[in-house]
Amino acid sequence: MLCLRSRTQDAWLQRAIGATRDILVDHAHCERKAATQALMLLGRFPDVTALVEPLLDLAREELEHFELVLALLQRRGWTMESLAPSGYQAQLHALCRKAMPGKLVDLLLVAALIEARSCERFKLLAEHHPDAELRDAFGGLLAAEARHHAVFVRLAGRFDDAEAVRVRLDDLASAEVAILESMPPLSRIHA
Repeated sequence: MLCLRSRTQDAWLQRAIGATRDILVDHAHCERKAATQALMLLGRFPDVTALVEPLLDLAREELEHFELVLALLQRRGWTMESLAPSGYQAQLHALCRKAMPGKLVDLLLVAALIEARSCERFKLLAEHHPDAELRDAFGGLLAAEARHHAVFVRLAGRFDDAEAVRVRLDDLASAEVAILESMPPLSRIHA
């Protein structure tokens, strides 16, 4: 079950469908950043062997999704372009504790929240987008995002007791709602 404390509003869905190109470009960036983030965690915590296999697997899958989204863009004659960050991830990461093991737990839980929000929004797009190919692609992406969410929560549970992880995830999920509510209405997965 996803750990979200709010539901995406219909206005986001309508904006996303109307700006499909922007959503795809944004999500290509998200997939690339997710792969980079997984590898960065391995670099920051090289002695934490419990992270190695799951994060390497995740990084590989995120890169496959990056390629998938690039192919969706190319088939439509759309190009990849640079995007200014929305600030969503930076604001979530600013909530992470500074000392270990809380720092690692928080980084994993923030990643879980990001995956959960992606999953929730891809479900909406998979159910409502008018393009059948994109509905199928979004459906595949939502299943992967749900798996990734579970991986991050499970990993966090290896570094703190289950109740502490649940409470911290709930706190971060509440903060995520406030972050989303403070953002301008962009055609992004996380805005």
